[in-house]
Amino acid sequence: MLLNITEKLIKSHLVAGEMVSGKEIGLKIDQTLTQDATGTMVMLELEAMGVERAQTEASAQYVDHNIIQVDNKNADDHLFLQSATRRFGLYYSRPGNGVSHPVHMQRLAKPGKTLLGSDSHTCANGCMGMLAMGAGGMDVALAIAGEPMYIKMPKVWGIKLTGKLPDWVSAKDIIFELLRRHDVKGGVGKVIEYYGPGLEQLSAMDRHVIANMGAELGATGTVFPSDEEIRRFLKEQGREEDWIELTADTGATYDIEEEINLSELVPLIAKPSSPGNVVPVSEVAGTPIYQSYVGSSANPGYRDFAVAAEIVKGKTVAKGISFDINPTSRQMLTDLVKESHIASLLQAGARLHQAGCNGCIGMGQAPATGRNSLRTTPRNFPGRSGTQEDSVYLCSPETAAASALTGQITDPRTLNMPYPKIKEPENPTIDTTLLDEPLPYEEAKKVELYKGPNIASIPPMDALPDELDLPILLKMGDNISTDEILAGGARVLPYRSNLPEISKFAFEIIDKTYYTRGMASVVTGGHAIIGGFNYGQGSSREHAALAPRFLGLRVALVKDFARIHWQNLVNFGVLPLTFVNEEDYDQIEQGDILQLNDLRNKIQQGNKFTINVKGKNISIQATHSLSERQVEVILHGGLINLVKERLKKVSSI
Repeated sequence: MLLNITEKLIKSHLVAGEMVSGKEIGLKIDQTLTQDATGTMVMLELEAMGVERAQTEASAQYVDHNIIQVDNKNADDHLFLQSATRRFGLYYSRPGNGVSHPVHMQRLAKPGKTLLGSDSHTCANGCMGMLAMGAGGMDVALAIAGEPMYIKMPKVWGIKLTGKLPDWVSAKDIIFELLRRHDVKGGVGKVIEYYGPGLEQLSAMDRHVIANMGAELGATGTVFPSDEEIRRFLKEQGREEDWIELTADTGATYDIEEEINLSELVPLIAKPSSPGNVVPVSEVAGTPIYQSYVGSSANPGYRDFAVAAEIVKGKTVAKGISFDINPTSRQMLTDLVKESHIASLLQAGARLHQAGCNGCIGMGQAPATGRNSLRTTPRNFPGRSGTQEDSVYLCSPETAAASALTGQITDPRTLNMPYPKIKEPENPTIDTTLLDEPLPYEEAKKVELYKGPNIASIPPMDALPDELDLPILLKMGDNISTDEILAGGARVLPYRSNLPEISKFAFEIIDKTYYTRGMASVVTGGHAIIGGFNYGQGSSREHAALAPRFLGLRVALVKDFARIHWQNLVNFGVLPLTFVNEEDYDQIEQGDILQLNDLRNKIQQGNKFTINVKGKNISIQATHSLSERQVEVILHGGLINLVKERLKKVSSI
């Protein structure tokens, strides 16, 4: 049987189920990735489950999100994470070492392996010939403990790249083109696999840019071949022995096929406030900006910064413009300094920030109210920048640098200069100084976890009741993101290890009264929410499921879910339902009470059942897509309860 790369990766890691599209499969996970905005909860979950030692080939904890230390909270949690990695046998990437995705790519990623991360942009490492996927923290904790990752067998979407990129057009414009064609739901239930002659001009880091923003299409993952370019990249990182060739069989087919002719692409931009709102830069040229921002995991490569430096070299950015440079790893920053690119940027008026996620997650560099921000980041969901009333455009480094010079959105092709040709350093820096290796097991067993005053254990959560009368506290529209469900940023993320505190921010962008009403509902049996299409798109943060659950959320009834958030709801015992008839969405309103009777029996006996609206002559047909395994999780009130019960049974034998 002829296989594409995705099928080869899945087949070689399949431990449960069959490779039939839409059916649940279990995959062995070789590597995991956690970051500090999600990793604290993962470490608490490992402790709660009694895990002794990571069972993966390599697991790494990165500190890249919460690196602004305005008080003790972040610093204390970093000490907790450091102690937890020493205790459980993980790598620990210290603050300032860089963003998890490019650092993992440089130091640990291996072709042919699986990678699961508690960050939705973990898929970026698919550029290395890996099956790399984002997930909620509980799924990652289980993978660290040696458990399989369960997903629905995806369709494989083959994208054939032909032609050659014109000057002033780069990798970011390739993924923008796919978003322009298919919007933010286009990749749901699919792995995107790139192939074709157009790959030859794309470096490993260019592929990282494209794979990273596969998350914005809702894709399960993005896969590139492991070819001579990946071998070159690993060799310059001093890891050529980790390379294997991994390509599709000649004649292999795809469930869906599409072609992008690179020669036909133009500079593209995503307008506020969705990565799918893509138009040519020329269409919005002349729009005034306040900020131009280069960096993040969506443009983390040496050339991404170097090309911006060459564009502004010997010039000065426009008056009133904040030109923000967000380095993505210490290795890369060192090389940019050696080649004088940082000097060019600073002399032009740029502001240099520490290596980390920073403004991408609203952790600093927030724009002024009512002003336009131009960013090379992967997302522009409302409020994600740290400014609630923000107006964020997404673009390539070329467009960001050109616009910084003019003070308005500028098509870089209109600059009166030749396109800079960037040459990679001949001997790039290899720096493992801030990447601590796992301790030997005997030494690790002696380590005690350090817990600062801001760390609170997860409260007990009850099993699913058989009878529920649930008031609808919120009715929302399409494409509600996890940033809207539970914001990131410097105000919120320091409480990621304190569920009672972080819950106070739940849904605040949508309805500031939700927290108070949610707390009141806990006493009366909980509540429900209603949503449209693609509910829960964006970040993998499990707090977006965990905080509403803490506030009494029992049922989410929507038109359809984003993959990771749907899984997170299941993990914490929130029943995710979809409308059988989408027009029923219009029949129910916020404040209505949903009556669910004989619920435990119904979700075990079939997928469809009826929900009545109390006091109204309305019946809603709802359905779930849970596997038998997930039904058991829901009945127990979440995965923590189920795992505890299993461990208790094992210990009593």
